[in-house]
Amino acid sequence: MSGGERSGKEQRVVCREYCYREDERTGGAEQSRELRLRIPEVLESEYGMYVWPCAPVLAQYVWFHRVAMAGKNVLEVGAGVSLPGVVAAKCGANVILSDAAALPQCLENCLRSCAQNNLTGVPVIGLTWGEISPDLLTLPPIDIILGSDVFYEPKDFEDILVTVHFIMERNPSVEFWTTYQVRSANWSMEALLHKWDLRCSNIPLKMFNADREGLAGSNLPGRHSIQMMVITLKRGSSK
Repeated sequence: MSGGERSGKEQRVVCREYCYREDERTGGAEQSRELRLRIPEVLESEYGMYVWPCAPVLAQYVWFHRVAMAGKNVLEVGAGVSLPGVVAAKCGANVILSDAAALPQCLENCLRSCAQNNLTGVPVIGLTWGEISPDLLTLPPIDIILGSDVFYEPKDFEDILVTVHFIMERNPSVEFWTTYQVRSANWSMEALLHKWDLRCSNIPLKMFNADREGLAGSNLPGRHSIQMMVITLKRGSSK
């Protein structure tokens, strides 16, 4: 959501805390720790820069796989407040945060999230879905793409998948980890996934301890219906 019409007004920013803890089902004592984060949110709703219900779920999936994150090259698309990307960076991944090139206030908030969590050297770039931009062309090889609630407007679905497919063609082993809030039973990505030679696996929330109304000490995702998906390139489809 654009906040350009209010660019001359000072933004009201608050920081909310999130805490991801070791769970007895996710590892032994040698991995036991907790991760506390401060995520800045812009209170004016038109900026769209606050934690949406999908973000703590995707961040929980990252946290659940934290041991495997170390050294991975991770790109978060539509990052906004960057909760999943910040978790990945804190787990040792090499993270690049991205949001729409036309929304500098969103890119600014990515930087703000990094600063609040003592993350230095995390690149923040502008990527416009569906466009092959210089920033997209110069990305390093990516292992994991993160996207929280990026499938919000059906008109954007194909542009998102175009960008994901482009990255996957350069590295066919890339996985796109994404959470999706079910808003309409009539929305479907099946035809677009087939068109772009992609396949989707739905991950039950209980498999990574996300089947709760409150995650990381927050009241999110609440009672919203959230799906966790892993999208990959179909075998043999890369050129």
